[in-house]
Amino acid sequence: MRLGGAVAALVLALAQPPAVRAEAYDFFGLISLQSRWYPQTAAFPGQRSHASGLVAEPSLHIESEGGVRFSLTSFVRYDSADSRRAHADMREAYLLVHGALGGNFWEFRLGVDQVFWGVAELHNLVDIVNQFDLVEHPREEAKLGQPMAHLTLSGNWGAADLLALPYHRKRTFSGPGGRLRSGRPIVEDALYESAAGERHLDFAARYANTIGPLDFGLSAFAGTNREPFFVPATPENPAADEAPPLIPHYEQIRQFGLDAQLTLGPWLGKLEAIRRNGARNRAGRERNYRAVVLGGEYTFHSVLGSTVDVALLAEWHDDSRGRQATNAWANDVFAALHMAFNDVQSTEIALGLLGDLRHDSRALSVELKRRLPGDWSLRVEAIAHLSVDPRDLHYDTRRDSFLAAHFNYNF
Repeated sequence: MRLGGAVAALVLALAQPPAVRAEAYDFFGLISLQSRWYPQTAAFPGQRSHASGLVAEPSLHIESEGGVRFSLTSFVRYDSADSRRAHADMREAYLLVHGALGGNFWEFRLGVDQVFWGVAELHNLVDIVNQFDLVEHPREEAKLGQPMAHLTLSGNWGAADLLALPYHRKRTFSGPGGRLRSGRPIVEDALYESAAGERHLDFAARYANTIGPLDFGLSAFAGTNREPFFVPATPENPAADEAPPLIPHYEQIRQFGLDAQLTLGPWLGKLEAIRRNGARNRAGRERNYRAVVLGGEYTFHSVLGSTVDVALLAEWHDDSRGRQATNAWANDVFAALHMAFNDVQSTEIALGLLGDLRHDSRALSVELKRRLPGDWSLRVEAIAHLSVDPRDLHYDTRRDSFLAAHFNYNF
């Protein structure tokens, strides 16, 4: 892969900076044994009911005498059921320098990194810098590393981030043997609106500040969309009874975003909103649109005199494209309960219910996290599709309810 060669060259260059001697370093990470079981019969031929795998995610942080830092985090997965889910990625590989400028502080990162923007729980509209590693989780919980030059300026006036993004990462999709996939195969190649293709230079910026109980951010992005729409491919030997495979197509867009969180004691109010121009809808037609997330959260501390904290959350996700939206959160309500036991084992339990207000679709999620003896920890997760409307974007995954277990060794 061309990106892999570029990343390797970057790592070698950054790992041996001239005239810099390491003063401190830290090597850590995790190795995870993972398994997923799908109790329902697969919707499409070739899909398996069980998948097991091994994940390794080592990290290395080095800091020189002059305060120059180097960070490296790689990711490798083996999967028994889906060859496309077995993959490797460089999540982070960047050099960081920083300093003071008058009464302000500056920080510059060069390399591969991950950036997070947003305040919502289920889906972050404004979070557009990194591509999602969709084979890792259907709800966009993992990101691919993004090559970038990232400058941050901060002071009493707030913080400003300026990013130049020279390379586009294609979204990952499950293969023929994998679950949680479309009924029509998605090819690994991609089409681009820009003649520069994946090497189009994108730009992003964000200003953030805090005024009393309000934290807010204003963001802008111009470049290649991270979310594709799909066009039919032309197979060499088409079968009369088979639909052609799909090719992801990435257009040039402009996005303006707002994220805000209001903290009033145990209450949190959350807002994310975007305006996106140049994107195409499910029908392949260009349509400017807006989307918004409104949410609230309340935390009960030390319930009934115990050490348990309970948080209740509700969010509404809306997309002005309606049924032509290219994501699943066009008019949905998400409610969740999170329990933190604050014990020695750091036990946490989360329950969530996602409902579509336009279609008859409901999904229930359950998650348990707990430390085990030694350096081990356990994560158990289940997502159950209670009902899936045939008009829903995720109808093809209607039989892909699953139960997953992760045994993690942290070092």
